[in-house]
Amino acid sequence: MARRGAEIIGLGGYQPPDTLTSARLAERFGKSEQWIRERTGIEQRRVAGPGETVQDMALAAAEDALKNSGTPAAEIDLVIVASCSISDPLRATAAQVAELLGASTAAAFELNAACAGFCYALAVAADTVRAGSADKVLVIGAEKMTAWVDPADLGTSIIFGDGAGAAVVAETPDPGIGPVVWGSDGAQAELIHAPAETGAMVMNGPAVFRWATGEVHAVAERACQQAGIEPSELAAIVPHQANLRIVDALVAKLRVPDAAVARDITDSGNTSAASIPLALRSMLRDREPRPRGLALLVGFGAGLTYAAQVIRLPESPA
Repeated sequence: MARRGAEIIGLGGYQPPDTLTSARLAERFGKSEQWIRERTGIEQRRVAGPGETVQDMALAAAEDALKNSGTPAAEIDLVIVASCSISDPLRATAAQVAELLGASTAAAFELNAACAGFCYALAVAADTVRAGSADKVLVIGAEKMTAWVDPADLGTSIIFGDGAGAAVVAETPDPGIGPVVWGSDGAQAELIHAPAETGAMVMNGPAVFRWATGEVHAVAERACQQAGIEPSELAAIVPHQANLRIVDALVAKLRVPDAAVARDITDSGNTSAASIPLALRSMLRDREPRPRGLALLVGFGAGLTYAAQVIRLPESPA
């Protein structure tokens, strides 16, 4: 049997038109705008409308990815939606998205690995394609994080936003998605959780910061080792957009050029599973010259969960 590879052939994204600026949040909490920017690096975050759902945003991002990759919906064999904010888990969001796209017979399921969800879903998609169980997989990270935020809670209100990003993964003769390095630390689950009695997110921000800045760089380095490269060979690094201070600390430990780093959090906030595909799309669409070659994706968040892999950047529009 011939060896099969997998690669991303197109990206898409959707962000709600409404924005919540750090200036408005500063007024709400009696802080300065500078105070918020210094702690998060965020100037604004996108906020879904009252009737806008995870499914709506996932569908919009998926349509954009199919268009940019030149892929008819009927060619999609599997749809994976990575999300930790689906309000009705029994509704089968992935199956609904597949139906609305016109991929009504595709296999479909949701995956929840919180902010590492896109990297988890990408790994599953790549392995599915390499195994021959699918030729094309649609991977979507979609979140309505603001639905889980208590508007009176400073720590989470200044961080999270909404949106969706998507990628089409297809069979290729050459490897385009490297081995995933992933794992979890369930002993620290209480650092980020949403108690059933309130339904609102509770986050121990300082502890999450210490974990992310102390442990995640080793995951990134192992992903490079698994791909057989040095960090210096990367054209781009796309970490989960958790907090600008975390992104900067991770990059400093990897010792890579600052220009290679995606920093979409400034205008998007932390969109959990959507943050990596949105940041990658933004980098390929807006940065000149456009990065070409290899990129490192690094996801980490609630669970605690983490995942990283090296990919070949797609040539298609983003």
